[in-house]
Amino acid sequence: METNKSEVLQEELKKFLLSKGVSDVGFCKAENADTGNLQYAISIVVKLSDAIIEEISEEPTPTYFNHYRTVNAFIDRCLLEAGLFLESRGYNYITVASSQSMPGTPFNGRYSHKEAARKSGLGTIGKNSLFLHKKYGARVRLGTIFTDCPLERDCEMPEDICNGCNLCVRSCPSGAILGGEWHEGVKREEIFSPAVCSDYMKKKFHHIGRGVVCGICMKVCPHH
Repeated sequence: METNKSEVLQEELKKFLLSKGVSDVGFCKAENADTGNLQYAISIVVKLSDAIIEEISEEPTPTYFNHYRTVNAFIDRCLLEAGLFLESRGYNYITVASSQSMPGTPFNGRYSHKEAARKSGLGTIGKNSLFLHKKYGARVRLGTIFTDCPLERDCEMPEDICNGCNLCVRSCPSGAILGGEWHEGVKREEIFSPAVCSDYMKKKFHHIGRGVVCGICMKVCPHH
């Protein structure tokens, strides 16, 4: 009875989030999460504007900078609404903000959105260390929420899709993308240096805005 109840709730929650405007939703169990007995993850995907991304050239645009922050705020609101949805049905929740580093770990959030989305079967991770959604490619932002409501992955995990492509490696102005293939168990720093990327953005793109992001590797990725 409990299993059937959670299956119905899972479908209701997915429809609820899609009705809010998110692009895709996935579910998985993440035993390695530091969230107590809240081990079930909900991954939220929001597609970015192709037209805005296409304006990126040798540097990000002010429009992209604003778009990035606005989408993050939208995801955070959707996470809260999903949490309230679960709580109203007797379950607990913990949200993981779309873009928030934890103290002492400037390039890491509470839990990897990419890991949750990948385990949920929504896509894979590319050479650029970006999440590559199975339909929208790299042009997405992610959010994650944990709950004690039993949830199950409802789609298959796709295969890696870089297939020898090196467009992001050649296009990265900072040299932060090292060219290695992502695979299960590989550490991010083996294929991508977040510190090199961050330092370059701070030096070269500070005129765009505080905390600006680049977006070049995302734009050149052919999967979208």
